[in-house]
Amino acid sequence: MPNDSRSADRRSDSPPVRLPSRVLFVTGKLAEPALRRVLSRMDAPFECEVAVLKITVAALMTTSWIARHLEVPSGTDLVLIPGLCEGDPALLREQFGVPAAKGPKDLREIPRYFGQAQAAPDYGAYSIEILAEINNAPRLSSSEIRRAADYYRASGADLIDIGCTPGAPFPELANVVGELQAAGMRVSVDSFDPEEIRAAVGAGAELVLSVNRSNLEVARDLGGTDARVVVIPDFGEGIETLDRSIEALERWRVRYLIDPIIEPIGFGFMASLERYAEIHRRYPTAAQLMGVGNITELTSADSTGLNAVLMAISEEIGVRAVLTTEVIPWARGSVRELDIARRLMHYAVQSQVVPKGVDDRLLTVKDPEILEYSEAELRQLQAAVRDPNFRIFTDRETITVFNSEIFVRGTDIQEIFSQLGVEEATHAFYLGRELMKARLAITLGKTYRQEGALSWGYLTPPDDVKSEHVRLTQRSRRTRAGEARNRGSGAAEPPGEGAAGG
Repeated sequence: MPNDSRSADRRSDSPPVRLPSRVLFVTGKLAEPALRRVLSRMDAPFECEVAVLKITVAALMTTSWIARHLEVPSGTDLVLIPGLCEGDPALLREQFGVPAAKGPKDLREIPRYFGQAQAAPDYGAYSIEILAEINNAPRLSSSEIRRAADYYRASGADLIDIGCTPGAPFPELANVVGELQAAGMRVSVDSFDPEEIRAAVGAGAELVLSVNRSNLEVARDLGGTDARVVVIPDFGEGIETLDRSIEALERWRVRYLIDPIIEPIGFGFMASLERYAEIHRRYPTAAQLMGVGNITELTSADSTGLNAVLMAISEEIGVRAVLTTEVIPWARGSVRELDIARRLMHYAVQSQVVPKGVDDRLLTVKDPEILEYSEAELRQLQAAVRDPNFRIFTDRETITVFNSEIFVRGTDIQEIFSQLGVEEATHAFYLGRELMKARLAITLGKTYRQEGALSWGYLTPPDDVKSEHVRLTQRSRRTRAGEARNRGSGAAEPPGEGAAGG
């Protein structure tokens, strides 16, 4: 069974693998007070230093601009720039000879950013294989099967399970298995038909789901090979029927996993979990398989949490392989969820820590923490703003919008918009989009970030660098009043002010 020590995939705002001893935080003039406040409250295990560059909005910096204007003190072993900065931090590493990285997009997440780093060196190993089943494979074309297999492998599946359909001929089974294996994939076959099993194993399938006394003889030919079988109870019988099948498999020197069969909720779910625990007591060194799709596909609940709990149970009771599929809409992404969950639960069980604050990628609908400013803090921020472009913030109930001239708070986005005096179409569209996103963040219990995607855990899309920094100009009331006077007098309109969006 695998014990992969690859670290979990990381976005640009992931923490460093090892904690530094002295960090230089780069920011602009507007964010400096908030950054210093966050750092003063953080119990940092390293020395903090702040470099305030000559720019108001830190997010408008680029790495090439920073390289021209930053001075790095000696002894610095990490330069951390704002997460919304454009450009590759590698440019700064080359310029200064010091590691450089993008921090979180919201400076209030800096403590969490570094807190995760302590777990990073030991995080990412797992002990459970994932089998992703392609259902009703005989009814699919070879290109459809290959497309599904590629998707599952990219999601983290270890084996691609070819799901045969009872009564449906599958003359292309051997070719399908051979093509997937030639593409570097590990393959299992889901069938009770001895002929299908022989064809698949002959073409390179390494695991057979499943055998019991109804077809056990087909396993005799696998003795001494690398192929494994999944042994299940006899149909309609209890786990005591496993003993005779296991004895035969061991006599034939056939490697096996035990599947006591998990039942859907309402049809003996808890009793089936007890069977897994009992098999673990009877055969403490034997690996078990659990078909978790019986729960995620048959329960009208988001699969994310279900997969996390099922993987935790599996980690504790000797399950070393799980089988899933992604047929029902609410179970889409299950393979990826299981891949994340197996790492998290392995780390929790092996390290004897609760699976909290280590890896938040399974928090898709709700955020691990809602980051917010008080009204007093926002009014303090407004006092430092010198341009008419709008800044948008949310707390648990309220949306706040302000620029250098106005300060609006409320819960109704239409009412808020009506007070902003926006006339230019592109700016109206931009604000409408951002206000709807802010309202959604409040509804779901998420942190809102202006011009940034909401966090959806592992589902968060990569940032679109081209659209991440929206440069819109909201003209001041004074400018608009002047334009109106000019129009009234017939004078030519002056060009708009060229301030960047906040």
